[in-house]
Amino acid sequence: MTTALITGATAGIGAAFARRLAADGHDVVLVARDVKRLREQATELHDRHGVEAEVLAADLSEEKGIAAVEARLSDPRRPVDLLVNNAGFGNRGRFLEVSMADELKMLTVHCEAVLRLTSAAAASMRERRRGGVVNVASVAAFVPRGTYGASKAWVVQFTQGAAKDLAGSGVRLMALCPGFVRTEFHERAGMGTDNIPGWMWLDADKLVSAALSDLDRGKTLSIPDPRYKALMGVVKLAPRGLLGGVSSKAGRKYGPK
Repeated sequence: MTTALITGATAGIGAAFARRLAADGHDVVLVARDVKRLREQATELHDRHGVEAEVLAADLSEEKGIAAVEARLSDPRRPVDLLVNNAGFGNRGRFLEVSMADELKMLTVHCEAVLRLTSAAAASMRERRRGGVVNVASVAAFVPRGTYGASKAWVVQFTQGAAKDLAGSGVRLMALCPGFVRTEFHERAGMGTDNIPGWMWLDADKLVSAALSDLDRGKTLSIPDPRYKALMGVVKLAPRGLLGGVSSKAGRKYGPK
């Protein structure tokens, strides 16, 4: 039986990955900050699917939290076969409206933690010549969108570059780029969502199913919905200046009220 480790596992996309992987018979290591929610989730997955569900409380914005997950991924006695780097958050406000401390915290979670956990997992997987890493980015990676978009663009570039370097090693890496997903993400950031068109919302469980299919097919980039694939095709053709204006207006329209 294989083991999957999911960060940000208690809500949204992370919880959907945990449900799907447990249902498929994988043992899971659930990583998040809230111990109570982690234990409740672990009990539910164990009771429903008969898998081992391990709890690892860690704050990935802090050195101690990142190091704890690194250690778990590097443990040769308990190998992890799939890593899902899903932990992340959004900041309320535009550039210079968000404190530098919060900007740096975002970069720690979205970039440093992803780099270090991917490295720890991939090193162990390469020795066994099998394994996979899914780094959750966003379609925001493809438009000018402040620190959030920039950090997700880094995730995409890093993941695809690492995938190329590890080609033939048995380790698969993929950047997952969803659009708007009905999760706790926007509520936690204090962002309004009333004006986001209904067609732009994705279901987390369907998104995960498409992402795992793309990983099985060896893709290094997954945009798991035809609507967003088409939208990103338009983005590639649009002038950067126009994209900057549209992105800025979207921030005003969809952001805090």
